[in-house]
Amino acid sequence: MKTIKNTAAIAGKGLMSGLNCNVNIFPSKDGGIKFYVAGAKEPVVVCSQNVVSTNNCVVIGNNENSKVILIEHFMSACAFAGIENLDVCIDSPELPILDGSAFEWHNLFIEAGADLNFVIKETYFDKAVGLSDNKSDITLIPAEDFKLIYCVNFDHPELKNRWVSFDLTQDKKQILEARTFGYLKDLEKFRQAGMALGVTAENAIGLAEKGYTTQLRSEFEPIKHKILDLIGDLYLSGLNPLGFKAHIIAKDAGHKMHTEFARLIKDEIKVLV
Repeated sequence: MKTIKNTAAIAGKGLMSGLNCNVNIFPSKDGGIKFYVAGAKEPVVVCSQNVVSTNNCVVIGNNENSKVILIEHFMSACAFAGIENLDVCIDSPELPILDGSAFEWHNLFIEAGADLNFVIKETYFDKAVGLSDNKSDITLIPAEDFKLIYCVNFDHPELKNRWVSFDLTQDKKQILEARTFGYLKDLEKFRQAGMALGVTAENAIGLAEKGYTTQLRSEFEPIKHKILDLIGDLYLSGLNPLGFKAHIIAKDAGHKMHTEFARLIKDEIKVLV
């Protein structure tokens, strides 16, 4: 079971609350990935069954109502670093947004001794599975390799009817460093509602009427962030999605559908190697 070799720490502000959070990560030999929230008696275990909200981000919780907010970027970094077991101590429920991507989390794991030569456990499927809701859908088709295709039709001139694909032969950095995003016109509305208080020009891409509020790190960065989110959300299944022998096609999906799909595919596994 893969973990880190050394302890490590990082701190930053939450995207929604704007509150500071100190994070300390520790090696763990078993038990999966667990969050220990300051003041809570029991840890919050990372799994799809513990998802309590998918409004704007993924929130997991436990029976005593302890919560961990915005875990998708953290979990995506875990998938790319091959992390299966980890103890995480936090002094605030919302994980820091850092640079808005999974890149700093991934670097933290590497600094803590994550094995860069890890072998991803392969997951096989014996049939196609899918979810659909209005104009959104996700489909998994058994295949000989892993590929993820994300299609979007956003109200933005550069993101209408666009798609990006990712497989393990490509540069994973473009996915890891893809930042979160949102419509610039909605920012003030969110802030008046007490959300998006930690949004800055450095950690989020604003979708303006004709462009972006910051220079993109790569072409179609917002769509690549959707891939990042989906990988992190699917890892809530307990299986590293990068090891799926399947092609996954997502269209205009979000965290709610991502996490529902994570629960669905767990029931559709044929073989683990």
